[in-house]
Amino acid sequence: MRGKTFRVVQWIVAVGIVIGLVAALAGCAPEESGANDVVGQGYVSGDGSVQTYDVGDRKGPVAIEGTDFEGKDVDTADWAGSVVVVNTWYASCAPCRAEAPDLVDLAGSKDGVQFLGINTEDDAGAAQAFQRTFEVPYPSVEDRSGVVIAGLTNIVPLQAVPTTVILDQEGNVAARVIGQAEGSTLEALIDDVLAEAA
Repeated sequence: MRGKTFRVVQWIVAVGIVIGLVAALAGCAPEESGANDVVGQGYVSGDGSVQTYDVGDRKGPVAIEGTDFEGKDVDTADWAGSVVVVNTWYASCAPCRAEAPDLVDLAGSKDGVQFLGINTEDDAGAAQAFQRTFEVPYPSVEDRSGVVIAGLTNIVPLQAVPTTVILDQEGNVAARVIGQAEGSTLEALIDDVLAEAA
């Protein structure tokens, strides 16, 4: 009887430890960190949280230069006066694939807005296959060296892939979405920045 009681106490202690660990890990929830590791998926996923910046509090301007997967030079300075939507992605990232149709739809329907992808993972073959699959009409800069992302991170933290950043007409950071961007949310953010110039 004594041995059974000891085993029951051990079991209760073990359950208590597990519950304590779960509670401790919940303290690092995505709401606080902005991102969480997705086990076994090879990417860091955000929770879709949105950060907007008042005009007087915006950092920048952001200048992005690079070469797209077709070998063409891309420079956001050429888009001066436009709202620019910058999206980090790579081909095997599940949330990147989920948000791609909304990004493509918005890119085809918004006047005065330019879209740019930044890809730090893929070679040209994987990236171009993704772009063909989703019929992506805008360029994506190849950044396996991390130079482009490093320059952007100094201005706005990019805590997850995907992350979407909206730059105002002066190139300053107006908004950021960490993780998969919902189409309606992204459209509202873009419209708000476009309305500032009106």
